[in-house]
Amino acid sequence: MRPAGGSHAAQEASERVSGPDQIRSSDMRMTPSLPPALRISGVEKRYGNLLALDGISFDVAPGEFFGLLGPNGAGKTTLISALAGLVIPDAGTIEILGHDVQADYRAARRALGVVPQELVFDPFFTVREVLVMQSGYYGIRDNGPWIDEILHNLDLESKANANTRALSGGMKRRVMVAQALVHRPPVIVLDEPTAGVDVELRHALWQFIRRLNRDGHTIVLTTHYLEEAESLCTRIAMLKQGRLVALERTADLLSRHAAHTLRLKLSGGSLPASLAARAQASSSGEYCLSLTNLDEVETVLHALHAAGLKVADMELGKPELEEVFVELMRAP
Repeated sequence: MRPAGGSHAAQEASERVSGPDQIRSSDMRMTPSLPPALRISGVEKRYGNLLALDGISFDVAPGEFFGLLGPNGAGKTTLISALAGLVIPDAGTIEILGHDVQADYRAARRALGVVPQELVFDPFFTVREVLVMQSGYYGIRDNGPWIDEILHNLDLESKANANTRALSGGMKRRVMVAQALVHRPPVIVLDEPTAGVDVELRHALWQFIRRLNRDGHTIVLTTHYLEEAESLCTRIAMLKQGRLVALERTADLLSRHAAHTLRLKLSGGSLPASLAARAQASSSGEYCLSLTNLDEVETVLHALHAAGLKVADMELGKPELEEVFVELMRAP
């Protein structure tokens, strides 16, 4: 199998991002007979003097729940638009289940469902009519049972015969999700799907998307809610100014860049010098220590006991994706 970028140079770039001991996309859930769900190879896109995508290369394996993260302006929307065939890259290729997005557009587009970030809707039709028409665009007839299931899972049954222009913003976003799923695409791209929606919809949506993923659908998620990406995505890519700066399993990314934290509040006294040098003190009298591994908890407690200090309260915090994101975005 050829490397993610399709060349020796792309393979070296991938190793610089992930490290030689990290699992790259081509190692995951792939067989020689099954192409990647997505293969992005050396993709570049420039708008005037702005290089929006700078040689992006990675694969997404069939059945993965993959996170694509980055700040505003990092190139995420440009890349998604290129996946959907709405933007033509200046260099590189994109394949969806082995179908080139430009050379084999029809097959590539049928394999893909995209929920865009912007609210786009037709104000002249009901929700059900919109989904029936969307089915027709893909040549699908008698799609009623699947449409009913989508409406049920997205809690749109009561709005099925309502005109789309009468819906709230959250309801319109549900309709957009339904439109992306109506042709049962094997690859689903969700661009900020929960932006501006209530907690109840967010919970229902993720239940449905998790079920689709369990059934074999590949999910690509972009979100500014990093706790969503941390809990849902098995692997994450991070973009910064059009460049790929991280591509690792979520667990490896957290262990490599983030640390456990130990918050302490003492019954009296101050931390011994051996601990004070590495602790941050708050105005409330709490101390926060970063730990490289969990074995250090025992070392800290032993030092406190040796100094005759008692712990009034203690909390162990796990690494968070937000810490990793901030660290990588601040790096030069």
